[in-house]
Amino acid sequence: MPVTRRKNQALISIFSILLILAIDQYSKLLVRLKFTVGESLPLIRNIFHITYVSNKGAAFGLFKNFTLIFIMISIVVIVYILLVVLKSIKGGKFLSDPIINFGLILIIAGALGNLIDRLKFGYVTDFLDFRIWPVFNIADIAITIGTFFLILSFLSRKNCP
Repeated sequence: MPVTRRKNQALISIFSILLILAIDQYSKLLVRLKFTVGESLPLIRNIFHITYVSNKGAAFGLFKNFTLIFIMISIVVIVYILLVVLKSIKGGKFLSDPIINFGLILIIAGALGNLIDRLKFGYVTDFLDFRIWPVFNIADIAITIGTFFLILSFLSRKNCP
């Protein structure tokens, strides 16, 4: 594959990660600036609220106060996925399965977003509150959609059981 195409793929990946990361970090900053922890603003009463939660655990607040472990896991996952993406770009296979590649980009961006929070504050800023689900953030959405894309891609393969 031509070097120019590989460079373009790398730039698309980096831009996508940085864009998702910027949206995540900016939304969290706005919540931290405008709300106090526990404060909630109903946008659609009893359905959707903006609620500031400082999450010291993992998904849904599980395993509270394991921040150092979550930081180490995040770093390992981010480095591993970055290596997979870079290998895919170097081998000219990056666009051969865009669902997998975009899934990986979403997971990297989301993991970076929550990692930044843990490193800066010791907790993750959550604020999207649908009242029937634990409060979450943009990074969590990116990780969830990225994981869904990876599962979808795996299930769509012909050799899948």
